[in-house]
Amino acid sequence: MSEAEVSTGKRQSLLILVALAVAAVIGLGLWLAWKPAPDQLQGLVDARELRVASKVTGRLAQIHVEEGQMVKAGQLLATIDSPEARAKETQVSAVVDAAEAQASKAETGARATEIAAAEAQWRRAAAAADLARVTFERVDRLANEGVVAGQKRDEARTNMVAAEQAARAARAQYDTAREGARREDRRAAEAQANQARGAAAEVAVALAETAVRAPAAGEVGRRLAQPGELVGAGFPIMYVTQTANPWVTLTIREDQLKGMVLGSELTGTIPALEGTSARFRVTFMAPAGDYATWRATRQSSGFDIKGFEVRLAPVQPIKGLRPGMSVLFDWPQ
Repeated sequence: MSEAEVSTGKRQSLLILVALAVAAVIGLGLWLAWKPAPDQLQGLVDARELRVASKVTGRLAQIHVEEGQMVKAGQLLATIDSPEARAKETQVSAVVDAAEAQASKAETGARATEIAAAEAQWRRAAAAADLARVTFERVDRLANEGVVAGQKRDEARTNMVAAEQAARAARAQYDTAREGARREDRRAAEAQANQARGAAAEVAVALAETAVRAPAAGEVGRRLAQPGELVGAGFPIMYVTQTANPWVTLTIREDQLKGMVLGSELTGTIPALEGTSARFRVTFMAPAGDYATWRATRQSSGFDIKGFEVRLAPVQPIKGLRPGMSVLFDWPQ
């Protein structure tokens, strides 16, 4: 055999070995890809996110916290400037003062000087009525004697009656001044005062809402408005996330739910925390949305598989666990 033939045989043998090696690698890859593995469920850490907003419309004057800052419930987060609310406060304050003055006047009644004036008018009218009566008696006697005409007697009688009625009216005004306002008038005046006080309380609440406070303890999230911008009533200024109470959300097929019930515990691994393992307890189970959870088990027959949303809370607090992290569960456990 020549030297060229030997060289050609070696090259062919090398090609065969390389081909066998490539085939072995491909076969190993396919085997690993199709190798049966235990079911693994991946969940996402979530937490309650609260929208922080004001009940009044105004201009955002100042934000007192930074994104990512931990805050306590009731802590001041932002201040809103509302000139309309301040103007309303001045207006309502004047209305309250006027209504309370009317109520006080109705309750107190007439002043002493007004009562004295009414009494003087009554006594003056009573004296005039006495004089008119005496005058009529004289004229009546003279008319009976034929000294004066009957016309004069009629005029004297009319003056007497008018004077007596004027005296009665003056006495009624005097009694009214002494008694003060009627009970119904006093109640109406007090009701108007209470209505004005209610309006003032409403304005005070609106002014208190210009100081936006944390609804719960948590971590300040994204800002949705900046100082100087106008914000409407109910418009969220920022988010506060309750990171102290996280949970893990899983979406599981119904054929994987065997053995999983409320209160059951699972062990999960948290890749973001260097593979830390922790126990989680099932606290919530409900069907997930139909549009994304129905899947046919077969193309031509069988039944559709429904997806379920399952929430699990850590049995013990996990340091460093934050919303957005993944948690892996081997299922069944």
